[in-house]
Amino acid sequence: MRKIIGINIGKKETIQVGKHMEATGIRKKSITRAMIGRLGVAGDHIESEKHHGGPDQAVYVYSLDDYKKFEQAWALNISPGMFGENLTVTGLTSNELAIGDRLVFKNVVLEVTSPRIPCATFAAHMLDGAFVAKFIEIGQPGVYCRVLAEGVLEEGESFKLEACQNPVVTIRELFENYYNKAPIAADLLRMLQAPLAIRARKDVEKKLARLAD
Repeated sequence: MRKIIGINIGKKETIQVGKHMEATGIRKKSITRAMIGRLGVAGDHIESEKHHGGPDQAVYVYSLDDYKKFEQAWALNISPGMFGENLTVTGLTSNELAIGDRLVFKNVVLEVTSPRIPCATFAAHMLDGAFVAKFIEIGQPGVYCRVLAEGVLEEGESFKLEACQNPVVTIRELFENYYNKAPIAADLLRMLQAPLAIRARKDVEKKLARLAD
């Protein structure tokens, strides 16, 4: 059954990232209900708006089914919000999702727009300098979503998955393309037909421009 097992928000705090202290909202705590607006979960802190958040990456969703891969590979003790996700869910995995798929709740509709690309702040949060490489190796990045219908979500609420009718671009494919140094133009053009998040779209467009040079 597909349902929410954690609604997670983070307050502004500072953590050690390399040699510097950086502000972040990546450390999440679970709450039982929250208002989901166009820019995300009410009360959740977004520090770097250049790299995080915005209407195309308003809500980050991660699944217990994805977490199981990390439990098996790295013996992590998982809890909702551990990877900084806003919604921890059951009943799906990153690799079965495509750009444009929709998560339909009672009052809220989310549309999948991009995979999560891990960064140094994420590794620092996990207290593991090698965690970015581990995250890429597992290849279960979770999904960012835009909010198509605003409303209140509650812990334990079930949802439906509606498949995108556009040309299929899977989350796994887009995630792997981010690190692909020899992309194929036809693949990039197909990706641009999907309702990508603006940051993901810019990355694909840059790769396509390089091929044209």
